[in-house]
Amino acid sequence: MGFKFVLVHGSWQDARSWDGVTPHLERMGHKVWAPTIAGHAPGSDKNVSHADCVKSVVDYIVHHDVSDFILVGHSFGGTVIQRVAEELPDRIRRLVFWNAFVLNDGDNLDSNTPPHYRALFEKICQPDGSAMLPFPIWREAFLNDGDFALAKRTYEERLSPSPRRSHTDAVPLKTFFSLEIPKSYINCTEDIALPPGAEWGWHPRMSSRLGLYRLVQMPGSHQVNFTNPELLAHKIVEAGRD
Repeated sequence: MGFKFVLVHGSWQDARSWDGVTPHLERMGHKVWAPTIAGHAPGSDKNVSHADCVKSVVDYIVHHDVSDFILVGHSFGGTVIQRVAEELPDRIRRLVFWNAFVLNDGDNLDSNTPPHYRALFEKICQPDGSAMLPFPIWREAFLNDGDFALAKRTYEERLSPSPRRSHTDAVPLKTFFSLEIPKSYINCTEDIALPPGAEWGWHPRMSSRLGLYRLVQMPGSHQVNFTNPELLAHKIVEAGRD
C-alpha cells in the first residue's frame, strides 16, 4: 500500500519544481500533492509574510482533505513545514526535511545564511518586496551537478522572484520541538547551496536540530529534483517509510 506525500518547494520555485519527481512517486503507488506557497507563483503578489506562506500550505491541505501523510520540505520549505506541523499535527505521519532549513523558535531564515548572502539579497531586493536568485549562484552552487543547458533552462522556466519577507520574518515555533511526529533528513552530499562545514552547512548543523531523526543520504546537488528526480523519489520514500 502506498503513502501520501505533500511536497513543499523552496525559494524561487513553485509546485512545478516537483514535476520530475511526482511521476516516479506515483509509479511506485504513492499519492502526491504539491502546493505552491503564497507569493511564489510567477507574477504573484510578493508582499506576503512568512505566516502567509504557512497559511497557504495549511489551507491547501485542509481544502484537499489530506490526512495521514508525509510532509516533505525542501530548503526554505523546511521553515514552512515546521509551522504546518504545529498547525496540523494530527494529520501528519512523518516530516521529511530535504536539505532544508530547521529554525529555532523566533529565528528567521536569513540569520541562518552567510553574511554575504544576506548583504546580496538586501542589495537586490525590488520595490515590490521580491528578490531573485542570480543565475551564477544557481549554476555554480545550486545546480552544480547539471550541465549549463539544464541550468539555463530550469532558471528561465522554473524560477521567479521570491518574497523577501519569507526570509526575514521571525518564525515562532512554540510547540514544534515537543511534537512526537517522526522526522527524517535527506542530505545531498554535493549540495553547496550553503557553504559546507560546521558553521553554515546543511548537515549536521540543520539536521541535528531535529533531535531524534532518520538520516538518508544521496549524491547530488541542492536541485537534484532537476538532475536526478528518480533517485530523489526513491530517497523520499526511504525517508518516509515506517
